Amino acid sequence: MKRHYLAALPLVSILLWGSASLAETPAEAVIDEMRATNIQRLMITNQCYECDLVGVDLSNAHLIGADLRGAILTGANLSWSNLEGADLTGATLTGADLTGAFLTNASLANADLDNVNFSQAILHDVDVAGASMENLNLAGATIEGTGISIGGGTDPLEDEELPILVPSNGEDLMPPSQPWFVPGAPTDNILDVPPQIVPQV
Repeated sequence: MKRHYLAALPLVSILLWGSASLAETPAEAVIDEMRATNIQRLMITNQCYECDLVGVDLSNAHLIGADLRGAILTGANLSWSNLEGADLTGATLTGADLTGAFLTNASLANADLDNVNFSQAILHDVDVAGASMENLNLAGATIEGTGISIGGGTDPLEDEELPILVPSNGEDLMPPSQPWFVPGAPTDNILDVPPQIVPQV
């Protein structure tokens, strides 16, 4: 009877040790620790190339000239941070909060900026060439020298991209032979407008 008890002891200790180690280091804790290490590396070296910073809190951080190329900052809090001259080329910032962030001379080229909150942010001379910019919040933002527009496009339309008007009947577009308004002509029968606001020629 004693022999069976002693033989089972190593098996029980292995099972207990294994379950204890799993309870101490679940996958989430390991990922959180890795992200905390990445934040520390960023704060010390001012660079974190292609690192995982998903959902981290970097609010009010001084990241002037930081190298964050290819970093994954999905859902990160960068509100009121100073990113002057920072390089976020190719970074993923989907859903990130950049409220009040200072981005003068920063690079967001080829970055994923979908659903980013840029409200009250300052974007002066920011490179956004090739960036994805769907559903941006630009409320109260100051934008100068940066290719961000309401529609999210960054490049001006080329001549071949401009809309071409073609009449449905296939005829050439021509001005009407008898325009409804002739400058200087009496307009009483055409418009019911007080005479003082009718344009004078």
